[in-house]
Amino acid sequence: MAIMIKTPQEIEKMRISGKALRKVHDAMAPHVKAGASTMDLEEIAVAKIAELGGKAAFKGYHGFPWALCTSINEEVVHGMPNRKRVLKNGDVLSIDCGVILDGYYSDAAVTYAVGEPEPRVARLLEVTQASLEAAIEQCQVGGRLFDISAAVQEMCEAEGFGVVRDFVGHGIGRNMHEDPQVPNFGPRGKGPRLKAGMVLAIEPMINAGKPEVKVLPDGWTAVTVDGSYSAHFEHTVALTENGPLVLTR
Repeated sequence: MAIMIKTPQEIEKMRISGKALRKVHDAMAPHVKAGASTMDLEEIAVAKIAELGGKAAFKGYHGFPWALCTSINEEVVHGMPNRKRVLKNGDVLSIDCGVILDGYYSDAAVTYAVGEPEPRVARLLEVTQASLEAAIEQCQVGGRLFDISAAVQEMCEAEGFGVVRDFVGHGIGRNMHEDPQVPNFGPRGKGPRLKAGMVLAIEPMINAGKPEVKVLPDGWTAVTVDGSYSAHFEHTVALTENGPLVLTR
């Protein structure tokens, strides 16, 4: 496993890419409401990425046709925008998006509640987001990779939620997916030593029920096997001597 170490200049380019991606997410957020289709959000994202001079990182990646992954309710990741998928009150929607700017990738996901979710679902979103922040706090030079993983697992399993095993976070830079893989589970104190200049896409994918997922016949959309709702939050994070730098805030 060859983990790429980025120079400060490269991290700055990734910060600019991450800032652009945040603007894309911010452009979509007000439109996540009952009555909107996931294709409406796709169109907003595509227009904003073009306006910012970037490229949609997901579009064409391994043949994926869209700029966004839009995953509703029991869909965990890689849901596809569709004019007929219209949001309704009580839904949760995960929007995962990536941008390429000046040759550097950024990747971030947010899960939204549409209207008033059930208390257990609201708690799922709250804990998944908190587990991402706990994982980011573990991005300390000299630590171990699985310190990040364990932070997610410990927090989410303590609430009785299922930590997805089939999909993981990843290194990121001039490529969308680089070494190392960043699981959301694992033993503290294990894994590669964390070094300044590593850049990681950390992305807890957490189910309200059991961790098992399956991929639908479309070849992309992953859903919970038990039909429980799922949440997904992601940031791109650079490790520095001064602690973690979140590039997609």
